[in-house]
Amino acid sequence: MTLDELNAAGPARFVEAAGFAYESSPWVAEAASASLPFRNVEAMCAALSAAVASASIDRQIALICAHPDLAGRVESEGRLTPASRGEQLGAGLADLTGPEREQFAKLNEAYRARFGFPFVVCVREHDKGSILAAMAARVRNDRDAEIRTALEEINKIAGYRLRDVVRS
Repeated sequence: MTLDELNAAGPARFVEAAGFAYESSPWVAEAASASLPFRNVEAMCAALSAAVASASIDRQIALICAHPDLAGRVESEGRLTPASRGEQLGAGLADLTGPEREQFAKLNEAYRARFGFPFVVCVREHDKGSILAAMAARVRNDRDAEIRTALEEINKIAGYRLRDVVRS
């Protein structure tokens, strides 16, 4: 679809078309729809990011929690959203060796135990080795830093997803 089509369609259609970008959290697109029309895709992404930034901490945590563990149970059960499935596949997470899968499980568990939400990273910017390194490093952060980092990563993920489907 084009940005002009999205702008002309109105708030409800915008939420329907862009809501997928923020994993099971259409409220982000609903909040950003108040800024329609967008002059370009970057302005649209900025409005979506601003909606996340202005949300309550509870809503931000819920957004983080909407993301699946990387190479985790949701993936093995085939319940990933199409966008997450493609992204994890592209990073090589579908081709993990037994020891790599164990390492992901161990780090996912440690991260979730420490912060109360899943590790989120924009896998399009990583491979399985750099994801494991990021997990090992970030599990040592404090919770506020991890909330900020997770939200930054979520905004990157959404930006890529939207640029895949919206043409200027």
